[in-house]
Amino acid sequence: MPHHERLTVLILLICAFLSAAMPATAADSLPDGFVDVKELIPTIHVDLRYATDDNFVGRPIDGYLVNRCILTREAAHALKQVQDELTGFGLGLKIFDAYRPQRAVDHFVRWAKDLGDTAMKSRYYPEVKKGDLFKKGYIAERSGHSRGSTVDVTIVSLTIPTYGTELDMGTRFDFFGRESWPENLSLPPDPRANRLLLRAVMMKYGFKPYSKEWWHFTLENEPYPDTYFNFPVR
Repeated sequence: MPHHERLTVLILLICAFLSAAMPATAADSLPDGFVDVKELIPTIHVDLRYATDDNFVGRPIDGYLVNRCILTREAAHALKQVQDELTGFGLGLKIFDAYRPQRAVDHFVRWAKDLGDTAMKSRYYPEVKKGDLFKKGYIAERSGHSRGSTVDVTIVSLTIPTYGTELDMGTRFDFFGRESWPENLSLPPDPRANRLLLRAVMMKYGFKPYSKEWWHFTLENEPYPDTYFNFPVR
């Protein structure tokens, strides 16, 4: 083989080795304007329920391939301010959901229309008829999550021996019912106070709450208010 051909083969082999040894970074796999929240906020807890079967559908949801929290850059930086403030009190955030592909929303819609599938009713919507989930605002064909600046969060302890323990918010995440409304006054004092703390610190850094879910917040000045993305969480 001529010398120049051997050199070309050697260069190709080196390039192939480097490509395998140094895979693309997480940031490279995201559209412009989006970030991996865990890279920006290493101390944050990520527990994406829709990547598992621990959710109101009872199985992993379309578009969630891994437990990875993705948000717009603006929402992630605002969330970092929340985390920084809570850390001063030995507390932090746990994220249940962040960016949500449109294909996941479509999965929810198909599930909601299948009135025979009520396997998770007793755990997530015991007092709500499945056929009423649309009109009561719990399921919709569009979600602010798909715009990339909405998060579902709670507060956890960051101190030993209770590290990672969630504060009592009165209901589980994604519980459909009046019990989850942020201003529900029928709850004991502790969960009401914990909800107020979460709401206050999120609003302080630019997030607006949702009237039917204590865990749901959207960045007020979201960068893509009219765009619903569909790239998978991977």
